[in-house]
Amino acid sequence: METIFPLPHIEFRSLSDVKEERPTALLTGKRSWEVAGKFLELPVVVQAEPNKAEAGFFDMLAENLPPQVEGVYGVGGGLVADSAKYIGWKRQLPVVIIPTALSADGFFTALVALREGGTVRYVTTGPAANLIVDWDVILTAPRNLRGAAIVELLTIVTGLLDWRYAAERSKTTPETRYMPWAAGLMAGIAQQAFKIAGGVGSGNVEAMRNLLDLVCMEVQLTNQLGHNRPQEGSEQFFAYAVERRAGGGRPVPYADLVGPGILIAAALHRQDIAPIRATLASAGIRLGQIKPDDLITTIKELPDYVNAHDLPYSILNDIDPTSEDVIELLATTGLDATGARPL
Repeated sequence: METIFPLPHIEFRSLSDVKEERPTALLTGKRSWEVAGKFLELPVVVQAEPNKAEAGFFDMLAENLPPQVEGVYGVGGGLVADSAKYIGWKRQLPVVIIPTALSADGFFTALVALREGGTVRYVTTGPAANLIVDWDVILTAPRNLRGAAIVELLTIVTGLLDWRYAAERSKTTPETRYMPWAAGLMAGIAQQAFKIAGGVGSGNVEAMRNLLDLVCMEVQLTNQLGHNRPQEGSEQFFAYAVERRAGGGRPVPYADLVGPGILIAAALHRQDIAPIRATLASAGIRLGQIKPDDLITTIKELPDYVNAHDLPYSILNDIDPTSEDVIELLATTGLDATGARPL
């Protein structure tokens, strides 16, 4: 059976107006709860602070949920949202997500990104029932997190390049065949991201609302297609591969990994890096959070990595990361993939 999932029901309101009566399981983080908890009145039965996105860990949380719980709240960022969706799916409970920053598109998707065997595996849980946005809360987030979901729109640039690259080599599946109309719509969404980046970086509410709307459009289009190929390619495969090194076993802000990945993927596709780099920087995305040694080691492993994990076909399947041509291309990112100078 084919299913096209909807977005969550989205409300824009003050958290102090939220009146929850159902006994609740709360998933949150320390900083997030310090910010949002003073406004929320929740009948909390059990509270947890997820620190990893692993199926076994999420299963343990779900299995130990007290029987009187009637709803699950996720208050915080992407990891919290994924844990809430997973637990709600496992226990067949309604899920309410309250983001404390617009840091990822996972608040809106029907998927949970699990870390498994050194890569990411998606589980379809269905979307949260409700998503509550309080701009006063979101605007208190650090600049590098507040509107970091803009990277989800900029990955479209390189995701589309990889999707077309695979199609030209007959490496897509029947389910993920290249669709020019979908590529055109996605390209339009990405184009708008370049226009709003400065406002997102400065915390302008109108720009942040535009960001939310564009992310919703991106998510709904991938829901319609039933796959993420227009928005997920070599830039995110790099992020998957480097995460275990960059985090040292701890969660790392998604944008800190995929932002550099976008530059790397764009360089490999021989795109002009300058406007992409400037857009990421103006939106507040940090590009120097990965250690040079980790960056270089990961890039050298990428062809073997995508093959070992059977990731969708991309330009990474065909590069020789030690070739002079690739080294010269990667040098244009300003990330110092050659190790010739510090970041």
